[in-house]
Amino acid sequence: MAAGDHSPDRPLLHADSLRARLLRLDHTFARPELLAEALTHRSALDRQPDLKAALPHGNERLEFLGDRVLSLAMADLLLRRFPHAREGELARRYSVLVQAQTLADIARSIDLGADMRLGESESQSGAVRPTILADALEAVLGAVFLDAGFSAAAACVERLWGERLSETLAAPREPKTALQEWAQARRLPLPEYREVGREGPAHVPVFVVEVSIKGREPGFGRAGSKREAERLAAAALLERLQAP
Repeated sequence: MAAGDHSPDRPLLHADSLRARLLRLDHTFARPELLAEALTHRSALDRQPDLKAALPHGNERLEFLGDRVLSLAMADLLLRRFPHAREGELARRYSVLVQAQTLADIARSIDLGADMRLGESESQSGAVRPTILADALEAVLGAVFLDAGFSAAAACVERLWGERLSETLAAPREPKTALQEWAQARRLPLPEYREVGREGPAHVPVFVVEVSIKGREPGFGRAGSKREAERLAAAALLERLQAP
C-alpha cells in the first residue's frame, strides 16, 4: 500500500506494518488493535457498519486518555529536567510543549498521518488536518498506556519530544496572546473580553475590562483605552493562573 493511502476500507493495521513507520515511537504493541484504534478517525466510521460496531467512537476515547497521560508525563519530565525552575517557567514550557501545533509537528515527524484511517470527507484534501494529527498522537499515547503502562507511555513522550524539551524559551509573549495559548493548550474556549464599566469624567474615561476563561475566576484591567485595559486584564489573569 502506498504511503498516504487513507482508504477507510483497508483492514485494521497490523503492528508489524506500523512499527516500521513508527520507529521513533519504539514500542512494540502486545495488543496491536489498540494502535489501530488510535489511528482510526471518527470520519472513517461513515458507511462502514462493521467498523463502527467495532470502534463506535473512533479514537476519541484513547485521545481523552492520552491527553491526561501526556499532561502527567510532561509535568514529570519538566520537573526532572529543570529542578531549579520556578512554576511560572515550568508552566510556560508546558504550554508550548503540549499545544496542538507542537503535537501536530511531532506527528508529522513520524509520518503518523500516512497510516491513519480517515473517511472520504477528510481524505479528499490529501493532507491530514493538524488538529486530527494532534488528536491522533494523543490517542497513540493513550494506546501505549493501556498496552504497557505509564512508564512506557512516558518514555515515548521523552523520545518523541526529544530536543524540544530543553529548547530555550522564546521571549515573553504579549499577555493576550499568552493567555490565548494557555487556554488552547488545555483545550478550553478562547478568552472572552468585555467592558464592564467606565470610571472618571466622560472626556477622559477609564475603561474597566473583564477577561474570562471557562471554569476560572476572571481577571480585570483598568486603563485609558480598551486595548490597554484588555492587555492588563489578560496579564492579571495569567499571573493568577501561573502563581505557585
